[in-house]
Amino acid sequence: MEVLNELPLVDAHCHRVLGGSVTATEFELCCTEADQTAPGISYLDTPLGAALRRWCPPVLGLAAGASVDEYLARRTDLGATATRLLLTAAGLSDLLVDTGIGGDELLTPAEVGAAAAAQVGEVVRLETVAERLAGDGVSAADFAEAYPAALAAATVGAVAVKSIVAYRHGLDIDPGRPAVAEVTAAARTWLPTARETAPDRLIDPVLLRFLLWCGLDTGLPIQIHTGFGDRDLRLTRTNPALLQPFLAAAEPSGNPIILLHCYPYQREAGWLAAVFPHVYADVGLTLSHVGARAGAVLAEFCELAPFGKLLFSTDAYRLPELYLVGAAQFRHALGALLTSWHAEGAMTVDTAERCATMIGADNARRIYRLS
Repeated sequence: MEVLNELPLVDAHCHRVLGGSVTATEFELCCTEADQTAPGISYLDTPLGAALRRWCPPVLGLAAGASVDEYLARRTDLGATATRLLLTAAGLSDLLVDTGIGGDELLTPAEVGAAAAAQVGEVVRLETVAERLAGDGVSAADFAEAYPAALAAATVGAVAVKSIVAYRHGLDIDPGRPAVAEVTAAARTWLPTARETAPDRLIDPVLLRFLLWCGLDTGLPIQIHTGFGDRDLRLTRTNPALLQPFLAAAEPSGNPIILLHCYPYQREAGWLAAVFPHVYADVGLTLSHVGARAGAVLAEFCELAPFGKLLFSTDAYRLPELYLVGAAQFRHALGALLTSWHAEGAMTVDTAERCATMIGADNARRIYRLS
């Protein structure tokens, strides 16, 4: 499917990356959702590790399948040039960067965009705005009024907001907008704890759904983490099907709601995208991690979801390699899938090319109102 090889992709959900060299252990941990190494094995002996060795070494002048040691030595020799080569090889026109995670050791969104030769849009994390407000000393009595104001200021120029309620509580939330009295009471319990420890652990379900409703009030698309991630979440509570009551309650707002990642619940996400006019499914993170199985998993996304409801992203974080792997896996998997459907007579070449363009770029440009 040549159109995919030539199409500049819109990366609809991604993060900042390291600009310099990393140790072998750091590199390995960046390629897994685990937070520590496991004795006797490598997290690069995985489908993602194999995909990385397939797509990245040729960009740095090595043969595909080069050893990890050889690759890391070459990467260190090239320094910042390696970051630029990897990012530009991904062939991205736009990066929608979640700015709610990462420290000063990472490149700024503007620096990532410059290295990738891509435009950058900001995705504002709802929980981060609340946690900063707590750190600034907001009172419980003022929180219900102060948070929408803080969010309005934080989202000036942003393309979307994002929620990690899946991590902090789970997606089995009360769908209704909480009353001001409920928000104030919950804030009265949370704020003292936030100031005594780290203000990055907002887990109160009342406040988390208040944040979601405030996100709807911005009029911006809302990205919601669903499915797998690191061990901080409980996987059984991240099934996007659990969001059905909230999605129904939010439908009158008209805001696009984008279900991120979704695996292993990609079929549930596809169904939600099919039955709710404002719901979309983003395949980012999943296609990188499942490696050679990307085509099979992508086909399951496509079983029910309209092609106009599917979005590409990488969810790349810390390693520029993850931008390239995500883009290459997507192009390869979707191209092979559409080619097979055409060969079977399931769709014409024109239809297949239109689907590829929609999923790779046009859907994101429409939903996020990109120029």
